[in-house]
Amino acid sequence: MAQPADERGRTGLRRTLTFRDLVVYGLLFIAPMAPVGVFGTLDAKSHGAVALVYVVATVAMAFTAFSYAQMVRVAPQAGSVYTYARVGLGEGPGFVAGWMAMLDYLLIPAVAYLFSGIAMNALVPEVSRWVWTAVAVVVTTGLNLWGVRAAARVGFLVLAMEIAVLLVFVASAVFALAEKGTRRDWLSPLTGDGGLTTGAVFAAVSVAVLSYLGFDAIAAFAEESAGGSARVARAVMTCLAVAGVLFVAQTYLAALLAPMTPAELAADPAAQGSAFYDTVDAATGTWLHDLVAASKAIGAAFAALAGQAAAGRLLFAMARDRRLPAPLAKVDSGSGVPRPALLGAAVVTLVAAVWAARRDDGLDRLVSVVNVGALVAFALLHLSVIGWFAVRKRGGPASPVRHVVVPLLGLAVVIAVVVKAAATAQIVGGVWLAVGLGVLITQRFRGRAAGMG
Repeated sequence: MAQPADERGRTGLRRTLTFRDLVVYGLLFIAPMAPVGVFGTLDAKSHGAVALVYVVATVAMAFTAFSYAQMVRVAPQAGSVYTYARVGLGEGPGFVAGWMAMLDYLLIPAVAYLFSGIAMNALVPEVSRWVWTAVAVVVTTGLNLWGVRAAARVGFLVLAMEIAVLLVFVASAVFALAEKGTRRDWLSPLTGDGGLTTGAVFAAVSVAVLSYLGFDAIAAFAEESAGGSARVARAVMTCLAVAGVLFVAQTYLAALLAPMTPAELAADPAAQGSAFYDTVDAATGTWLHDLVAASKAIGAAFAALAGQAAAGRLLFAMARDRRLPAPLAKVDSGSGVPRPALLGAAVVTLVAAVWAARRDDGLDRLVSVVNVGALVAFALLHLSVIGWFAVRKRGGPASPVRHVVVPLLGLAVVIAVVVKAAATAQIVGGVWLAVGLGVLITQRFRGRAAGMG
């Protein structure tokens, strides 16, 4: 079967994804219960205003979602932020955006696979967590190679399961509140439990926005959307809004039931990681704890599925533009997916995830470096909106609000989060950027040499 071509005559991908499929991929990558792991940290940092933190974080990330919605209409192709920076800022910035996003798209799935392996090892300790991690990589890679629609259908079932578990938690929490009452004031998750400051809220927001990384993966499937760019833009905004509602609701209820105060959590950092599970145990018992843990084990693997799929599309798009080895740009004639790019992403992710699973400090090492790449790419995305509409004056008259003010606000948020990132992440991000710039310079030098020859 002949493969479709894009508007530049290059090999394209099949347009088979519905609006629901796009939202499923985005929510799978984010994970409906993403705040579970960072609830204690955010509760301590914000002095109890953890629900307010997620309200602010949702608004902050809305600027980035809006910029994605603007640029996906300009360039509805695979590659996401790489493509947008290329058309909005030029080939060089486009490569840098794709290179930095690659760090995020390859390592976030590794973290998710490791979460899955850890959770499964806790449920079945006889099997090592690195084995569970490897099994998760193999199973989800097989689904991705099967086809984008097939993976989306299975992903929808997993997402439904995750939301069902979340609804069970919400119902159980409401019942516990009705039966036993609250441990904190009803408004405290929005106003704080004493000592609330703007600085404390924004320090927590800098951590909370990382829960949203993944909604942008929807844009990577723009070339496979059956409804065109408008449907992709709507899916990006819808995914962020749904995630925001879910995050605020679960953290609000958890804060009301938390057995430890924010001050106690701040004084005992070791208790912060399990704070959500401790809350569930205290309010409803261990049965819900185990249900949430099992849901997180399965959900993490399928978050990695969505991330791996997005990574494959990024590698495919960059290879199609001759920024990465040409074999990565091949599309399988049967499944319609970029098989070599998917397998390449899977191999890198498998090595990173299994390496981390075999080390006691592996999770900390991975988590500390996965975010800077995405944030730098987000910064270039916002600049791309300004570059395309306001500087290059393409796509009709520029709107001062939509094409300048909103991207600048989004850029400010991204810069603030990068500044507050861990030193390890900043160092790794800087090294990765330096390597990327070296690759870019080498490619340009070879291109000029070939032109002279």
